[in-house]
Amino acid sequence: MKLRKLCYVAALAGSLQACIKDAPMNPEADIETFSIDKSQLTSDVFIDQANSTIRLYLTPEAYATGIAPKLSLSTGATVTPASGDSIHFDTGLRQYVVTSANGLNKKTYKVEVVNVGYWKWDFEKWMINDDFKYQYPIDEDSAVTWSSGNPGIAYSGVDEDPMAYPLRATTDAYHGKYAAEMVTREGTVLSGWVGIKLFAGSMFLGVFNIENAFAKPLEATEFGQPYKGQPLRFTGYYKYKPGAQYQDKAGTIVPGMIDSCAVYAVLYTGTTRLNATNIHNSDRIVGTAYLPDGSARENWTRFDIPFMMKRKVDGNEKLMMAIVASSSKDGDNYKGAIGSRLVLDSLEIVHE
Repeated sequence: MKLRKLCYVAALAGSLQACIKDAPMNPEADIETFSIDKSQLTSDVFIDQANSTIRLYLTPEAYATGIAPKLSLSTGATVTPASGDSIHFDTGLRQYVVTSANGLNKKTYKVEVVNVGYWKWDFEKWMINDDFKYQYPIDEDSAVTWSSGNPGIAYSGVDEDPMAYPLRATTDAYHGKYAAEMVTREGTVLSGWVGIKLFAGSMFLGVFNIENAFAKPLEATEFGQPYKGQPLRFTGYYKYKPGAQYQDKAGTIVPGMIDSCAVYAVLYTGTTRLNATNIHNSDRIVGTAYLPDGSARENWTRFDIPFMMKRKVDGNEKLMMAIVASSSKDGDNYKGAIGSRLVLDSLEIVHE
């Protein structure tokens, strides 16, 4: 990813001068697509370029029998194992090694099979991204099911320090040693050039698609993980303190306006994830559970929210469950109060 970050700058510089030599061979070593039969998936494949990881959401049958994925790569690159080769999940470490066209760069992708079978989180385990140093929570089995805006914010010029990012671990926990802390932070000089004056702290079940982070930022947050069952309630504990001064998208202070947090769960049909443009209004939504009051809570406060269901789910249909939290309710529109702080712990989806 350091190479990719440098390439963004190099591409900008290159556009300002004429090319007088033949183009060099491509130095990129990326897996761009990873395709398997839709019938073998419970959700779309996600390629996490920031962490060189391919996340698969497989049916039990596909996991048992193996898959034969087809890959597309950076121009001229090669990969081992080859595109179309079968891979099985009883053979230990699974990875792909991509070599760039010029032979100078190699990139190793881990293959992770994600299965959310235990819908309860205490946020006790965290990892740090190697390149940009932001934190992200992992499940007890080390699966990565949660994401945030941190991967996109990493490209905005923030310090490579976990505390510089809006989502991080905190020892201010309700249960255990750690909880998830979201803080609305001031934007950077670079983000200000494109009109982003603040970054809300956020965390969600799902993935962050870095490919959309700049052109279509609301589509970069892809919400949801495969789900089975009939949800009854969404429970957990939270603290919230709004920042001192609420500001609009332009960064202008709005007198008298007080920030609020957002915490909610959404159940919907299909395998393609919803995003920030449609998570509240898609016709695929089956049920929702919204925190009704996002105002200040100085002490740990329990919430227990019944799911409002449009219908009873069919046990055979493919479903996705999203959980979304933000330290500024309107942070997706870059509005809120710098310093707003939301802490979450002991979340659970209670189902039949």
